[in-house]
Amino acid sequence: MTSAWYDRDELMPALERSIEWTDRDYARNFFPIEGVTHHRALDSLLRFRELLLEAHDARSFERAVQREYQVYTSAGWDGKGGGVLFTGYCTPILDGSSVATAEFAYPLYALPDDLVKNSDGSIQGRRTADGIEPYPARSVIEANSTLAGRGLELVWLRDPIDAFIAHVNGSAFVRLPDGQMARFGYAGTNGREYTSLGRELVSAGRLQRGTVNLKTIRGWARQHPDEVDDFLNRNERFVFFTPITGNPRGSLNVEVTGGRTLATDKSLFPRGALVYVDTHLPGAEYTDGEEYHRVMLDQDTGGAIRTAGRADIYLGVGDHAEELAGTTRVEGQLYYLFLRDDR
Repeated sequence: MTSAWYDRDELMPALERSIEWTDRDYARNFFPIEGVTHHRALDSLLRFRELLLEAHDARSFERAVQREYQVYTSAGWDGKGGGVLFTGYCTPILDGSSVATAEFAYPLYALPDDLVKNSDGSIQGRRTADGIEPYPARSVIEANSTLAGRGLELVWLRDPIDAFIAHVNGSAFVRLPDGQMARFGYAGTNGREYTSLGRELVSAGRLQRGTVNLKTIRGWARQHPDEVDDFLNRNERFVFFTPITGNPRGSLNVEVTGGRTLATDKSLFPRGALVYVDTHLPGAEYTDGEEYHRVMLDQDTGGAIRTAGRADIYLGVGDHAEELAGTTRVEGQLYYLFLRDDR
């Protein structure tokens, strides 16, 4: 916990964004959850900020947190605190074009006007003359050119794997031929279930379990271009984007922060809350795995996460973040911090 005090300048912007969201009247709609009231959630964030600013040193900060906060362990994979599988996501930087060319022919699309959302942002379906029906799956969208010619194309990328990477991460910065950087954030999905490309490649014997990451997926795609569409279409989910300024925003509509934003199943966990992540990270500069113990904020929703035993760490922007996100699949533990009721 002392690392939070030493890294307070890095942690504070993410903490301020959680406070900003939790202090909105709208946030009250999501509490109480698991016995945590809105008042307690907000006070927990505000007091943590006070302690970061007022503590004279790391040890006094840690003692105050231990004295004033109650720690809750995630139910984990077995519902009994059995642990959490952490994966990573990021904002990749991809090459692209604002117009379709022979080199750049794979578009990212804006949210179509016939897609209907519920008041909580979940997808209801597609509006038709006969009512609302499920929105088409990825394979149907691609085969029928469902989105083409409707002015929804935002940017064109070099290949379908680049588009896949943007879809999986829910955001992308695109480097245009003139050197400008176009930024795109998450706008919604077609409401279909997500299927992992890596898992499908392992099941089909195309890649070996334990070797799946973005580098090996790209290598497989280069060697077997005729198989790419078939495997991509096994994932029924299709992601839509919107132009943004600044950094991408998570499901709380606040900017996500590299190394400080966590994505979880929001039907189970309190939005915006303080969390402590206890795991390690693999990857290029983490040859043997580096211990990863840090305070984060639960500010986003994992698109493929439907359990207390999973969480997604936002790892930032660019090539290194993409490489690290593509290799992060590690076990650990997740803790939530709330002020004690009896303090």
